[in-house]
Amino acid sequence: MLIIGPPGSGKGTQAERISGRLGIVAVSTGDIFRANVKRGTPLGLVARKYMDAGDFVPDNVTNNMVRERLQETDVHDGFMLDGYPRTVDQVDYLDRILAAGGQKLNAVLQLTADNEELVGRMLHRAKETARSDDNETVIRHRLDLYHEQTGAVVEQYERRGILTQVHGIGSIEQVTTRIFDSFDCLVQAS
Repeated sequence: MLIIGPPGSGKGTQAERISGRLGIVAVSTGDIFRANVKRGTPLGLVARKYMDAGDFVPDNVTNNMVRERLQETDVHDGFMLDGYPRTVDQVDYLDRILAAGGQKLNAVLQLTADNEELVGRMLHRAKETARSDDNETVIRHRLDLYHEQTGAVVEQYERRGILTQVHGIGSIEQVTTRIFDSFDCLVQAS
């Protein structure tokens, strides 16, 4: 399973809640990036430059980090991937990673939200967590990149018939309820 949406849309929070209910592992590319940066790995050092500027980490770096993470044993019985893929090339790469392991995506959940709401959320988060990659200029740049680059990803999963969109504004519990209601509708339709 995959969860996508603009930065600040609650993907990480909802991924944790969904994975807990379904008994699968939540795999966040943001967490993968930050862990590599913290450990000072070669991939982490490259990723940090892009993260601090609010740019997407290049596909080759991201792909290698995700591939390594999806080879760990805790994801073999299922996972919810958060923050990847963000480009059509990454979709193709993920398809190859999964196929090599005898897996495929069953569902893609897209959280939607208004840009101004997202900017406010991320500025609030930045004050609470002191993240260097969350200031208004960087946040707006990340939102622009998301809309420019991930539209084609959304379209590709929509064509495959595995995309579900859920409005991501409201309390955490309200959004979680909407997500599981949408899953119930998917199960009933199939």
